[in-house]
Amino acid sequence: MQVRQSIHSDHAKQLDTAGLRREFLIETIFEADGYTMTYSHIDRIVIGGVMPVSQTVALAGDVGKAFGVSYFLERRELGVINIGGPGTITVDGHCYEVGNKEALYVGKGAREVVFASSDAQKPAKFYYNSAPAHTTYPTKLVTKDQVSPQTLGSAETSNLRTINKYLVPDVLTTCQLTMGLTELAEGNLWNTMPCHTHDRRMEVYFYFNMDEETAVFHMMGQPQETRHLLVHNEQAVISPSWSIHSGVGTKNYTFIWGMVGENQVFDDMDHVKVSEIR
Repeated sequence: MQVRQSIHSDHAKQLDTAGLRREFLIETIFEADGYTMTYSHIDRIVIGGVMPVSQTVALAGDVGKAFGVSYFLERRELGVINIGGPGTITVDGHCYEVGNKEALYVGKGAREVVFASSDAQKPAKFYYNSAPAHTTYPTKLVTKDQVSPQTLGSAETSNLRTINKYLVPDVLTTCQLTMGLTELAEGNLWNTMPCHTHDRRMEVYFYFNMDEETAVFHMMGQPQETRHLLVHNEQAVISPSWSIHSGVGTKNYTFIWGMVGENQVFDDMDHVKVSEIR
């Protein structure tokens, strides 16, 4: 498990490219027949991926030792979105079939979570976020027809996109974790521009559906102290509350956003005009 410490905005201003990547970029999310796990001190979010190919992969009791508890979800909730082939997630003996671009919310207290692919030739890729939880809400599958979609932007501003909200209050109840998947229309490159911050929540962006020779320039930093990270396929960025989180790609792409913090109000944002960005 990787551990990323919180970074003050003044510290971030002093970092070079390598330093920014070391602190905020997660370069490897999926490993065959295993899982990855990055623990951020920012709101204690956990980010990672599970990719079962020839065998099942479990987040069992021993994972909890790294968190000072008996098992991983003893005091946590979990959100999973599958970006690969069809698979299953078995939670304490109850099996859920999770297809491509479908999600599973796992409530606090689940002792054993086991991941499997339905076809080793088309393995599932389970991307997940986990956050501390104060109570238990029911584990629930979210299928494509249950998400809450919202179309924003326009072709004229190169940001026509559909925001698919999976783990939001309109769809199901969670303690604090929210997650969704945003798809940019063909020929559109920008997400979240004009940009914003939200002091009340942090966010993680996971970029995918990208070709080998394409990339996203993820914009970060305070609105008047911007920096960028060059992000490739199936990599994630940790975004602190003080940072903007916008991006432009060399081709259209898809990303999953996950947020934890004080509230779950999707449009609670501090907007920044383009003319104010530096």
